[in-house]
Amino acid sequence: MTSLVPDLPYWIAFTRVPSVGRVRVGMLEERFGSLEAAWGASAGELRAAGLDPHVVSAITEVRPQIDPDEELERVQAAGIGVLTWHDPAYPRLLREIDDLPPVLYVQGELTDDDQRSVTVVGTRKPTSYGKEVAAHLAGDLARAGVTIVSGLARGIDGVAHRAALEAGGRTIGVLGSGLDVPYPPEHVGLMRQIAEQGAVISEYPLGTKPEARHFPRRNRVLSGLSLGTLVVEAPEQSGTLSTIRSALEQNREVFCVPGSIYSPQSAVTNRLIQEGAKLVMAAEDILEELNLSAVASHQTPLPGLFEAETGDEAALYEALNSEPQHIDDLSRRTEIPVTRVTGTLAVMELKGQIRQVGRMNYVRARGSTTRDARA
Repeated sequence: MTSLVPDLPYWIAFTRVPSVGRVRVGMLEERFGSLEAAWGASAGELRAAGLDPHVVSAITEVRPQIDPDEELERVQAAGIGVLTWHDPAYPRLLREIDDLPPVLYVQGELTDDDQRSVTVVGTRKPTSYGKEVAAHLAGDLARAGVTIVSGLARGIDGVAHRAALEAGGRTIGVLGSGLDVPYPPEHVGLMRQIAEQGAVISEYPLGTKPEARHFPRRNRVLSGLSLGTLVVEAPEQSGTLSTIRSALEQNREVFCVPGSIYSPQSAVTNRLIQEGAKLVMAAEDILEELNLSAVASHQTPLPGLFEAETGDEAALYEALNSEPQHIDDLSRRTEIPVTRVTGTLAVMELKGQIRQVGRMNYVRARGSTTRDARA
């Protein structure tokens, strides 16, 4: 995936100059006709083009250290593609945001199907509930033909990427570093899988380290790539807040998973729901809101709604959720004898409606949603 722009080496070179982003690249193109001409402009010509003195200084200091043609060769040798905002393959949704990156470095492939995308974000330290929900929703969305976008971070990001891969869907990882500096290091294998089944992208040139200041910039790309952003779990002061702000500024939908009022990890999602964010309990909530249900009908079907064949099945299913519950507790809550509970749970497990998570503890199966079969 390589740009069709003739002066591509100079686009790459300008990504190595601090403070040269969308606005200034646009100014340079308009004033000089091409970035190749801008690269060769004198300090006086750059000032006359309207650039601030500190930006002119940055350009003139960096230029002697960089050979644009060598920069392109280095990228190509690493098997990395480059797109500028002039290229047809540049993501359409990202092109719509105000502060779009002039250049994207790409491992893997971006496709037209990626316009049907949802960003999944959340804390790096999720609860078991958060992991379960993130995997459930990301997997179901991927099976419905939605591309899952996330930041390759520890926690919710990694769970969402893996769920999309396991579902056979597409996923895009967005880094806050150069593509040759994977972060976190333990996600190198995951990054490789994503590139094979989707794409890993960054606006930062090769060799860029994952500095803290890069991640808020990365987050506006996360939200900008998608029709909406799903927040699974996030405590107050979470870095996820910058992605949420970006999504709102970009007029993109924000979806939130509700959590326990006692869980600090659900503080942000619960507050946002209270303030009007869209509450999500199943992938279909997102598909309907984004008008993707028609697309989903042509993809791998989502797991069916639960229908009980007996009253015991209905009662037990209603008593279960994503938190493990012991068979004795289920018997006590449903007032069904333990012997009947044991037999009924065995049948439900065979049907794929529930699953045992060890030591006679049960949860609902991923993708299973409730229908009152006793009505």
